Amino acid sequence: MGFKKKETEAGAEAEPEQRNPSVADLFALLRPHFFRYRTRLLLGFLALLSVDFLQLTIPLYLKEAVDILKNGTATSQGLLQLGGFLLLTATCILLLRFTWRMLILGFSQRLVTALRSQVFSHVLAMDRSFFDQHPPGDIMAHISNDLNSVQMACGMGLVAAVDAVIISGAALLLMVSISPSLTLMSLLPFPLLGISTWFLAGKLHARFDKVQHSFGLITEFARNSMISIRLIKGYTREQQQCNTFAALGKEYVAANLKVAVVQGILFPVAVLVGNLGMLMILYFGGKLVISQAVTLGEFVAFIQYLYMLIWPMMAVGWVTNIAQRGFTSLARIDRLLAARSQLENSVHTVGHAVEESPCVRPEPPVISMRGLHFSYAKATAPTLTGITLDLQPGIFGIAGRTGSGKSTLCRLLTRQYPIQNGMLFFADQDVNRLAPAWIREQISYVSQNPVLFSGTVAENISLAYPDASQEEITTVAQLAALHTEVLAMENGYQTRVGERGLRLSGGQKQRLAIARALLADRPVLIIDDALSALDVETEQQVFANLRTCVTDKIVLIVSHRLKLLAATDQVILLDRGQVVAVDCHENLLRRHDFYQAMSKKQFRNSHSQGEAK
Repeated sequence: MGFKKKETEAGAEAEPEQRNPSVADLFALLRPHFFRYRTRLLLGFLALLSVDFLQLTIPLYLKEAVDILKNGTATSQGLLQLGGFLLLTATCILLLRFTWRMLILGFSQRLVTALRSQVFSHVLAMDRSFFDQHPPGDIMAHISNDLNSVQMACGMGLVAAVDAVIISGAALLLMVSISPSLTLMSLLPFPLLGISTWFLAGKLHARFDKVQHSFGLITEFARNSMISIRLIKGYTREQQQCNTFAALGKEYVAANLKVAVVQGILFPVAVLVGNLGMLMILYFGGKLVISQAVTLGEFVAFIQYLYMLIWPMMAVGWVTNIAQRGFTSLARIDRLLAARSQLENSVHTVGHAVEESPCVRPEPPVISMRGLHFSYAKATAPTLTGITLDLQPGIFGIAGRTGSGKSTLCRLLTRQYPIQNGMLFFADQDVNRLAPAWIREQISYVSQNPVLFSGTVAENISLAYPDASQEEITTVAQLAALHTEVLAMENGYQTRVGERGLRLSGGQKQRLAIARALLADRPVLIIDDALSALDVETEQQVFANLRTCVTDKIVLIVSHRLKLLAATDQVILLDRGQVVAVDCHENLLRRHDFYQAMSKKQFRNSHSQGEAK
């Protein structure tokens, strides 16, 4: 379980080993939950065993009734007494069956709820490399379809398995007590069921694993289609999406049909074995009744016990199916939970322990890079190479060609990917010796594509500070040049923005995200090209407002607009993953060819746009 270590560049993703958990591993995953609800389970299984015991007494009442009727010794009072016992037994079975269902099936619901919370918490703690390998649809399949299979296996599957063992064992003993030879004859066909179940169970595991994988693909495709619906409609690709979804649906159906073939064989084989056993009893048992080796009542009771024995045998296929589905799904969940954040691994593999993070902010904040080097997994070339920088409070612009590493640098500063020791320092401490969560608490990050929730404007702004007052929310909205537009909305700050900010324009989304970052009031502010959707006038207004409230902070602004870069204290110029210059706008414009080329290109573009108008 863990990761194969490869000689890769700093930050490259390690290839995860394919974990194949044993039954002991899976039981270890469930053990804490079984222990927590041990009293509930104990009472539930006691009720189940009581039901089984009472069911075993019913054939004895029938035996007694048949024998006294055959012998002519039956009386109305005696038959009424037997009927009363049967009614009382049936009533007790009803109440006890309700009890074990509430206790045991209730346990399976609580188990799955706990596992779902465990998976959810684990996923939230993972780094970006994990999400590169596990798309949201796959994770959704784990916490929905897989957990439903686990619930079925630990609920009705567990009950059926225990019930089958108890009923079949007790029924066999009672059958032997009536006639050992007849019991042996009735069991002759049963090895056929054992062999077929053993053979088919292995195939069921592999086939159901494919079903769950296929379900994850469908879920992810549907999720992507729903969040990209405007793009799909804009390019009239509805039919193409429908065709792709239909193809995925066919693959899912095909995988399920392969499972159904195994299931379809198991149940008929169980029925066949049970009926063959009944045939043996009717022939040989009938001869024993004729020879008076057994009484007619014993023969009737024997048939009843065989029916009790046939049901567990018939349930073997169903229980095997549920158990294999549960085992496969639990193995998938175990593999997901076994994944570890590479940020965590990067600390442990070099023999360092994470130090207790400072409980106060560093004053003033300082970020240092020493030969920072980074490569994405399976990349043919490093994204960042040998970056050495010292960042003190101030406003820094970051510029460079597309693909020069600007956004990657921002992601590393927010500890989304692991890096080697001695390359990045925060408050004079190696980031690998600080908890990633603590570092992120010092940084407000506004990405290129701001993520908004479907709540209100106020709820989205106050995400990092839920207890913020309306006055504080209004203040940061004014700084982000958003306040006037919010007041023009139907419900002001209580207006719901829709899924992923559907009701807002691109510029409004970016300014809302900037307001959210300002409200968090952290020592470092990173704006990764998050002013690109604003017109020049609004951009300058937002920047001027930023100047007034970030005097003691490190502010990094990724941008391609030279007018914005000109207003920063210094510009960090990146090219092919390297820092090629760090200077003010005026000096770069005089001395650096690449920066001059950027300026000329933007001037030509703005001039041509002006002529077009």
